[in-house]
Amino acid sequence: MTFTIKEINGRSDLLPHLKLGFHIHDSCDDIPVSLRASLLLVNGQPDKGFRAESFYRDKVLKTNGYNVGCDAVRQTVYFASCSCLSNQREFPTFMRTMPSDTFQIRALAQLVSYFGWTWVGVIGVESDYAHFAIQLFLQESVHYGVCAAYTHFYPVVVSQQALDDLLNVIQFSSSKVIINFSGESEMQSILREIMRRNMTGLQWIASEAWATAKSLWEKSGDLLMGTVGFAIRRAATIPGLKQHLTSLTASSLHKSAFLAEFWEETFDCRLNGSLNTHSHGSDNFFDRQPCKGTEDLNDVYSPYSDVTQLRVSYNIYKAVYLVAYALQDLSNCKVGKGPFLNGTCADPKNFKPWQLIHYMKHANFSALGEKVNFDQNGDPIAYYDLMNWQRAPDGSLNLVKVGFYDASLPGHSLVINDSVIQWPLGKKAIQSVCSSSCPPGTRVVRRKGEPICCYDCVPCTEGEVSNKTDSLECSHCSADTWSNTARNLCIPRTTEYLSYYEFMGILLCVASVFGACLSLFIITIFISFKDTPLVRANNMELSFLLLAFLAICFLVGLLFIGVPSDWLCRIRYPAFGISFALCISCLLAKTAVVLMAFRSTLPRSNVMKWFGSNQQRASVLLGTAVQVEILTLSILIHNYHGATIIKECVPGSEVGFWSVLGYIGILACGCLLMAFLARNLPDNFNEAKFIAFSMLIFFAVWITFIPVYVSTAGKYTVAVHIFAILASAFALLFCIFVPKCYIILLRPERNCKKKIMQR
Repeated sequence: MTFTIKEINGRSDLLPHLKLGFHIHDSCDDIPVSLRASLLLVNGQPDKGFRAESFYRDKVLKTNGYNVGCDAVRQTVYFASCSCLSNQREFPTFMRTMPSDTFQIRALAQLVSYFGWTWVGVIGVESDYAHFAIQLFLQESVHYGVCAAYTHFYPVVVSQQALDDLLNVIQFSSSKVIINFSGESEMQSILREIMRRNMTGLQWIASEAWATAKSLWEKSGDLLMGTVGFAIRRAATIPGLKQHLTSLTASSLHKSAFLAEFWEETFDCRLNGSLNTHSHGSDNFFDRQPCKGTEDLNDVYSPYSDVTQLRVSYNIYKAVYLVAYALQDLSNCKVGKGPFLNGTCADPKNFKPWQLIHYMKHANFSALGEKVNFDQNGDPIAYYDLMNWQRAPDGSLNLVKVGFYDASLPGHSLVINDSVIQWPLGKKAIQSVCSSSCPPGTRVVRRKGEPICCYDCVPCTEGEVSNKTDSLECSHCSADTWSNTARNLCIPRTTEYLSYYEFMGILLCVASVFGACLSLFIITIFISFKDTPLVRANNMELSFLLLAFLAICFLVGLLFIGVPSDWLCRIRYPAFGISFALCISCLLAKTAVVLMAFRSTLPRSNVMKWFGSNQQRASVLLGTAVQVEILTLSILIHNYHGATIIKECVPGSEVGFWSVLGYIGILACGCLLMAFLARNLPDNFNEAKFIAFSMLIFFAVWITFIPVYVSTAGKYTVAVHIFAILASAFALLFCIFVPKCYIILLRPERNCKKKIMQR
């Protein structure tokens, strides 16, 4: 501050008619002392008995114009970052060159989110600074899906009990990433206790108050390796400052106890007539050797003369220039064009505090090439360097800039260069999450009563997928697709139908072809032996018709195999229903003719006139016509069962389908009745036992069909259909025609009129 005031006073282009002076009071890192010093300055009563000392954190900088009391300037702060101070209703005259913690908190929330640290510990010293900062962080972190594993405050003077409480919280938490809002003195106490407990593997995130505190590295470098944190803007250099600091000599130290103490501690000697009364070392202060007067600050390293991290110093530099430029603007005011009532101006040598504040709030100047201006709350535009604590080859601390946060940049305020970051453990950032990320194929399910970062990963159900990490919901697959095993991709469903190429399809196909060929073969036999007594004794027309439709019934089975199509579905059930109705109608008519033929031999019986060829054809057509009336079309549908699309034909009407089966059952009952009535006919004409046996098989097949049909699905339903059709057709074929073929082909001696006519 004194350097900057000296620099301004030496300029001819800035405040040429005014000289700046100053009073410095030490806060002593103690709140009562700090309040006393602040009140003395604000009230314009510099305490002559109060030592002119150093300035420390949250020090209030004061300047005044020539012959103007200190009460003329209210508050230009260079290191107070508490967001509470942005409240202009409570602090209307407050300004600062330090960014508000509001911006630092946004940067910290983005930082932890960037590295995937969604489960962090947050600690801070008992102060408005930490309380407001942590409150803001808890609010801001929600927007980035970040949760606090714990929040803990510890006193400014950290007792052993307070350290134990704090370290127990840290040690037993699952979070290994810790944000600490404190100064370096509190951090030193915490690090000592961590070393004593041999705790390792912690990732520290420093607030701007200790992000560049090199003094912490000397004893705790191993613990702080990989620390990241935001530091306020750094000035590359302040021309002349290094020379100003190192120009201090022993002869100029007697005016300040602070400077005397600094000199004696640095060179381990005692000044003659020193105002200093205590020592920071363990040795006896009064046993030190007298200073020689030849000591030179250029010969030793000291934080005092270290100008590599000009951050707080740069804030002070800008704060002094802010007052200077405000005074310049106030002095340059033209009467009649001033900012106050009726265009008036302030008197540069007798102005009111609120008049200077007006110019300070509207200040817009450059300092070392940086544009300096303020928002409506008196806060500067925030800019932070992201610093990484790295170990240099010689073991010393190397503060490396690995990114920055610039609030003036729209959208992407935080920029990070990951490749240059060194981490506490290995080459990658440690993981700190309450729950691991849910991989694709699962969804997030929040745990009741716990923070949003704590959740379980539940696999998507069948037919649903998630293809992103941490999906909140699983999405349904389309109708023609289904979820894969990993539940992260919808894949085409497998089409299922009874194929010609699978064993069941081949077997049923062979059986259908065999049945049809056998029917045609029997027709051929009957045609070849049409003049034999056995063939002539049967109703040839009805027999041929029955055999023809049995062949069709066998071929109907083929329609149920293979990929179903709309036109196949439209004819499957009507072919099936009509064919069986014709077969059983023929059998019924044939049995009735034989039965009536023997009954007509009774005297005065004219029954046979109703059972001629025309009447037989009519009865067959009538029996089939009834079936045609109740037939229902079948339709092609796609049933979705898991990862399979089942293509199948189903009846257009369930009532119609069961009516078809019911009518066939009625015809079969009629055949069974006719067979029962014909049981006493001569054996050679009596087919009753064969018809009865075939009908019993027919009933057994279709009664069994009903529960099996209802309980099966997909291609197995089709197989049941085909089996029922083939079994019924084979029953009729084998029971009625095979015995006749046996006699015709193997026992020709029985195929004569004499054998047929005898009982």
